[in-house]
Amino acid sequence: MPSSLLDTGLNSLGQIGTYTAGTEAAGNDNIYASEGVSVSRRTRRQATREYQTRLRSLVRVYQGMLEGDRRASIQFQEAMARTDFSYLFGDIIDRQLLGAYQTRAVQWPTYAKRGRVRDFRTVKRFTLDGGEAVLDPVKELAPYPVRKVADGAYSYSVGKYGDQIAVSWETIVNDDMDALSELPTKLGNAARRTEERFAAALFSGTSGPNSTFFSNANRNVINSTVTGAGAPTNPALTITGLQYAMQTLGQQVDTDGGPIYVEGVTLVVPPALEVAANNIVNATEILAATGGGVGTGQDQLRVTNWMRNRVSVVVNPWLPIINTTNGNTAWYLFADPSVGRPAMEIGFLIGHETPELWVKSPNAQRIGGGMVSPEDGDFDHDAVQYRVRHVIGGTLMDPKSSIASNGTGS
Repeated sequence: MPSSLLDTGLNSLGQIGTYTAGTEAAGNDNIYASEGVSVSRRTRRQATREYQTRLRSLVRVYQGMLEGDRRASIQFQEAMARTDFSYLFGDIIDRQLLGAYQTRAVQWPTYAKRGRVRDFRTVKRFTLDGGEAVLDPVKELAPYPVRKVADGAYSYSVGKYGDQIAVSWETIVNDDMDALSELPTKLGNAARRTEERFAAALFSGTSGPNSTFFSNANRNVINSTVTGAGAPTNPALTITGLQYAMQTLGQQVDTDGGPIYVEGVTLVVPPALEVAANNIVNATEILAATGGGVGTGQDQLRVTNWMRNRVSVVVNPWLPIINTTNGNTAWYLFADPSVGRPAMEIGFLIGHETPELWVKSPNAQRIGGGMVSPEDGDFDHDAVQYRVRHVIGGTLMDPKSSIASNGTGS
């Protein structure tokens, strides 16, 4: 490559800072970042034959654009869109693929029942209440009283969720850090996030806990009307608040007026309450005042923290994202879904109960035969397509198995 052309080209490239592609300025800072080496400082010794060839091509297109050549301008913008700068300057910029965001296993099975459905039609979950009340006394030669039972049902249907990612064959060729090999994993993680958000959105909305499910009528909120005299309304998450929640849950009765036994519960909180929740549950002792008194001069008891064996904590990061009103203060208590009647169910299509990942088979064949890899792209556009499909559904069920507080104290 003649030195004059190289010098001219490098001088022209110095004007990149004035060019804007779309809404992103293509300035030197954006191209070279903080760890790169400016092309204008590169010596001719470092300019390899391949580098000179690519630079010569880029300089001609860029000079044509500066001279008003419409076709050259379009070609340059297309080159920007195909991220050819990353390929061209890849040998002089210190590049490193950052690790993906950490993911976590889904948490909803600790407070919701897992269901299985056969197809996309609405399914029903039936209940049968009554018949369990204390037996009536029967006098001599008197007929036995007849008691009634009543049935009920919850219904929902599953739906299909999915997306795809399409990349060009050129992009795969340029992927010298194997970044694109993580695409199927990313789609799988997206399905996992979909499950967790779907479950959280059932019992939480933009303005707080689901007001239809958590209500005075269902007796699964904390206030003086439901819990009893002296109980605060929507208390914050504290030992006292959790005590009132357990009291409210323990006061639930079935249709016969009998108690509902709850052995273990799950405390679901947003990240903002993670420390408070774990401090409460993992404390070794609780100071309890006898006779309800507190402060100096009152007798106090040191008791082992019995909640360590009854309450488990789940931190759900979707809660403040869904609930934009009090998502950082609201908290929930769910009875163990494997014992008794669950508060909610998340259903999956039988035979398709996990995310399904696909790659599009190439619709091309080599002349002379031979296998064609999906990474070679399709016949028309050289596109490589990955897809994920996930089928889920669900519904809220028995409100007697859960308690909620928006944590605002009002």
